[in-house]
Amino acid sequence: MQRLLAILAFYKPFVVSSFIVTAIIGFFNPHLAPAIVTKLFLTVFAWYYVSETPNKRKLTFYKNIGISPLKLFSSMFIVDCILTVGFLIVFKEFT
Repeated sequence: MQRLLAILAFYKPFVVSSFIVTAIIGFFNPHLAPAIVTKLFLTVFAWYYVSETPNKRKLTFYKNIGISPLKLFSSMFIVDCILTVGFLIVFKEFT
């Protein structure tokens, strides 16, 4: 349970930007496939940003509690996809 909370704490700074991107995708093209591909691209970009900047120190904390960067970012991608799918389903109902 602590690992899940740690992953969610890592995801917290990305939530607002992810929601904005999801809203833009939903407005222009509310299909799931382009949204998931966009989220995958953004997750890879976040990994690159965190691992190649001074923010790399954040990954040390997660390594110390037993979460590898691959597991961290893949879990972040899965949580983001779940939120995106839920948002797009609701968005399709109102459009």
